[in-house]
This record gives sequence, C-alpha cells and structure tokens, in this order.
Amino acid sequence: MDKIVIDTSKCVGCGKCVKDCVASALFLENKKAKLREGCIECGHCFAICPTGAVDMPEYDKEGCVEVTSMTDIDSDILLQAMKSRRTIRQYKNTPVEQEKIDKILEAGRYAPTGSNSQNVAFTILGSKKEQLEKECVKLFRTGVGIGSKFSASLKNTNINDTFFFKGAPLVIVVSAHNTVNGTLASAYMEIMANSLGLGVLYSGFFCACTKINPKIKAMLSLPKGHKAVTCMIIGYPDVEYQRIAPRKQHEIKKL
Repeated sequence: MDKIVIDTSKCVGCGKCVKDCVASALFLENKKAKLREGCIECGHCFAICPTGAVDMPEYDKEGCVEVTSMTDIDSDILLQAMKSRRTIRQYKNTPVEQEKIDKILEAGRYAPTGSNSQNVAFTILGSKKEQLEKECVKLFRTGVGIGSKFSASLKNTNINDTFFFKGAPLVIVVSAHNTVNGTLASAYMEIMANSLGLGVLYSGFFCACTKINPKIKAMLSLPKGHKAVTCMIIGYPDVEYQRIAPRKQHEIKKL
C-alpha cells in the first residue's frame, strides 16, 4: 500500500504540498501532485491540501479535523500556568479516569519526533507496578551509598516502600530509541496532565534503575532497542502551592 495517495480528481495543482514537503518527495506533473521516493510520512501534505486530495491509508485519521492555533490560547495565562507548575510528590488515593489517561497518551502521540520516526512507546505500569517498585527499593537499599551516586540528598532520605512511585495511581514509562523524542513526548504529556488537574513527577531514579539492573529493564518489556527515557508518576495532588517559586536569572548569549 502506498504511503501517500493523491486523488487526482480533487487535486487542483496548487503546489502547496510540493512547496511544503520536507523530503522533496512531491512534484507537479501535468498540474497534478505526484509522489516519488523519499517520503518520510510527516503528513504535511495531508494537512496543507486545501481540497483534501491527499490520503494516508495506513494511518489513524480519527480526530484529524480543522487545526486549532496556539494563538487561540492566551499567552499570558499560558506562561503563568507554566511558571506555576510544580513537581508533585504527594498524591491523593484517587484513581485517574481512563478518559484522562487517553488524553495524556494522545498528547504524547502527537509530539514531534526526529525525521517523523514516531518511535516513542508508552508503558503503563499495571500489575507489575508494585513488583517493580519493590525491586527498585531493594536495589537502592543494597550496599552503602548506592543512591548517593545519583543525588547527595539521598544521604538524608528514607528509602521507604513508596520511594519511587509515591503512592500515585498512575505510572507511565516513556521509551524510545532517541532521548530527545521521548523527552518531547513526555513534556507534551505533562502539559496535558496539568491541564486535567493532575500532578506529575519525573522519576529519574526509576530510569536509573533500568540502566543498572537488567532484571528491572526486562520486567518492563520495552520495544526492541528502546530505553526508558522518563518515568512519569501521575495523580491528583495532595498538596497545594501558594505562589510561583523563584528562578535564577537565565543566561542568554547572542552570537
């Protein structure tokens, strides 16, 4: 099956898809768009065509409606909300509704990936969640100073039974071949989670455990070649912050 299918009866030869094609895989012939080798399936042609002449048969097109511009969101409110976010380590014993989980995953699915690889995967820790946390806790408790390799603050921290997942109801491991792709997806997911009234903690300690202990990584059953990029702890916050925390001045260079 072709990656891109062009309905010549709908194509008006405007050339918008040709001009916007990242891989220069489209060209005009007899005032009709044609596809050649090199397509990376980015979907720009599908999105830009004014007559709907472009189809991507192998792709899920549910929800592919008219675009919503980011300019529809008040930029001052958006910035204030982004500055107000806090990493959450205290959670209510309240399950996250499935419809909210679906929205979080959908946000991650639509995050950009290099060369449109779309190679980010999402692993929801269900029945293995407790077992995985036990293994990680055991790893951090074993030996003198294992945890201190990652953070000096652990010297004064009690590695209790909920140290990694904080009793949160939802844990999603974001994995990918490429760290940047997984990180971008995680950022999209966090913004969505926050907009749904949920808090997020990135458990870097858990990802470290997947690198140290092959058993823990094997328990995750990640896709071949994937590494755990982030471990997102998600739930309803059981803490309320009153003001935006200060930040150091950023360093800006102009070359």
